[in-house]
Amino acid sequence: MTDDGRVRCGWAADPAGGSTLYRDYHDTEWGRPLRGAGALFERISLEAFQSGLSWLIILRKRDNFRQAFDRFEAEKVARYTDADIERLMADTGIVRNRAKIEATIANARAVTELDVDLSDLLWSFAPPRRPRPADLSQVPAVTPESTAMAKELKRRGFKFVGPTTAYALMQATGMVDDHVASCWVPAAE
Repeated sequence: MTDDGRVRCGWAADPAGGSTLYRDYHDTEWGRPLRGAGALFERISLEAFQSGLSWLIILRKRDNFRQAFDRFEAEKVARYTDADIERLMADTGIVRNRAKIEATIANARAVTELDVDLSDLLWSFAPPRRPRPADLSQVPAVTPESTAMAKELKRRGFKFVGPTTAYALMQATGMVDDHVASCWVPAAE
């Protein structure tokens, strides 16, 4: 239980202390169904940038990412050139990892070449609803569905989207509900 009297998932406590960033993200975004190609392209991109880092770093830099990557409009990002890569590598407001920047551009190009809506494609891997886990030890890092999603995305030219990143995307966008059973956040309909 936190200072506001609500029970939350254990990860939602802000490890830096004094900030409500994690808590607010947990309470208002994480696990809520998210649809739309633009919003999901942003989430795929941010999940890839998070790989190997704390999600709190990404949350703190999210507005900078949005500005640096043209609000994650796939059509614009798909046209980025080597000059844009150098611009991004010099931007201290984002995570400056060349492989992740290049993957985001490649993923934007993959989005623009899809023969199906990105939202429909990603949500096609959502498993049937299941009971919420009793605690975080019951939350998997990878599932058959996230493995299948990652494989299909790679087949379609996406980069930096392995099974673990795909599952994190599924959690963040409400394709699965991994809020613990005692969490106050209402289950999605």
